Amino acid sequence: MNKALYKPLGMVVSALGGFAASMLFKQVWKRATGNEDAPRATDRDYSWRQVLLAATVQGAIFGAVKAAVDRASAAGYRKATGKWPDD
Repeated sequence: MNKALYKPLGMVVSALGGFAASMLFKQVWKRATGNEDAPRATDRDYSWRQVLLAATVQGAIFGAVKAAVDRASAAGYRKATGKWPDD
């Protein structure tokens, strides 16, 4: 029952976290390179190095934001219900 209550909350919070990670990556990339958009893998105007660097930075930011959001939502759920989501 505990997981059934937490799952919808977790989905909403994860979606918001994904949006926040996307905005954070855009700001980091813009400040680091001066370009509005990061290179796409299929963009011929960028080198392999640039494309892979952008993907690495994006992945690191998304991973960190996801972990922070998931942990914070689990802690908030525990504070509200007295139970950890996986219990």
